[in-house]
Amino acid sequence: MPDVTVAVWDGAGDLASFLQELADDFRGWTGERTWHTNQLVLQAVFQSGGRIELTWKLRAWAAQQAAWEASVTTWIEGGQQLTALASDVEAFLARN
Repeated sequence: MPDVTVAVWDGAGDLASFLQELADDFRGWTGERTWHTNQLVLQAVFQSGGRIELTWKLRAWAAQQAAWEASVTTWIEGGQQLTALASDVEAFLARN
């Protein structure tokens, strides 16, 4: 099976900026917000109580015949926790 390489800056905009925009809207929003690259999708849904449901999906190249997808859902508090995550992601990506 070929390796999967994910670039978080391939035209989708900055992942850390997307997370910071979510944190800035800590009072909530309606519906789902999505950020994606070719192989990584992040879906964010605001839930009651100020919690954010983040679903991270990693998928194979669409052109491959053996398509697959893996996902995990995490929960985080809006505001400070999400701001800290955005900052941590920005710092991590700056090192690579």
